[in-house]
Amino acid sequence: MPVEQLRLEEIRMRDPFILEPFPGEFVLFGTTDENVWGGPATGFDCYVSDDLEHWKGPIAAFRPRPDFWADTQYWAPEVHSLDGRFFMLATFPTSTGARPRGVAILVADHPTGPYEPWSDGPVTPVSEPCLDGTLFVDEDSVRWLVYSRGAEGTPDKPGISDGEMYALRLTPDLKAGAGEPILLFAASSAAWSRPLRFPDGVEPPAGLNLAMDPLFTDGPFLIRSPEGSLLMLWSSHGEAGYAMGIAESENGSITGPWIQHGRPLWSSNGGHGMILRTSSGDDYLVFHWPNNTPDERVKLTEVEIKGARVRIL
Repeated sequence: MPVEQLRLEEIRMRDPFILEPFPGEFVLFGTTDENVWGGPATGFDCYVSDDLEHWKGPIAAFRPRPDFWADTQYWAPEVHSLDGRFFMLATFPTSTGARPRGVAILVADHPTGPYEPWSDGPVTPVSEPCLDGTLFVDEDSVRWLVYSRGAEGTPDKPGISDGEMYALRLTPDLKAGAGEPILLFAASSAAWSRPLRFPDGVEPPAGLNLAMDPLFTDGPFLIRSPEGSLLMLWSSHGEAGYAMGIAESENGSITGPWIQHGRPLWSSNGGHGMILRTSSGDDYLVFHWPNNTPDERVKLTEVEIKGARVRIL
């Protein structure tokens, strides 16, 4: 695979996530397969940069072994440095429907990989489709997975019409869930969320078995403001297409209760974002825009985080 130097607008990617494993060194991950909605999956690529403008890649971060349990639609990798290693949380299903879509955890000794399976299949409940896991470590060093229960169903049952966001305590070694998932909120709790409706003549991605005109949740990411507010970026459908809003924990804990900000942070055909807090003290909102396949690109814009607010500069 030839490694090139590229700018962000030259990299097709959904669900971007940037890690700064060492000061001034950045690694960009995301959904990178050419056929994001079906067909055999290839894996995840990543890109490296020292200035957030020029990126070298693609670098093969994960390539499944022949006996890996998932074979299609590899989505939304994010990577965290913990315990001297690098852990990737990503979404995987099987093309046969033998296992519903779920969030599994992989591990590597270097930020760019190669990543290998760490959890034994998904850490999310195997009884229902789940996606877009993000890691949150609370003040007591408890490790939580926050994930979406979206509008997708199983081969024999359509998805739910009002998507949900859950928190699941993880075992300290990140190999499995510990206890029962806790419902944080539903998509309908946000005044800006609208049903997902496909235009006439446009079919939804095959195999998702969506509920009719569903509200959905995806792309959670948690951040604590300098003043102590616990905020969650998450995405749904809004008045102008794919959008990204903010939920706020009323008591500052992962279990909430959570309240929704009245207006989306980004309202027009882009989302699944995260916030990169750099060692230099700058904060950036990172997301994909537009949402149309195959035109998705990484968008990076500076933000100010103050109190319970995130403001795009």
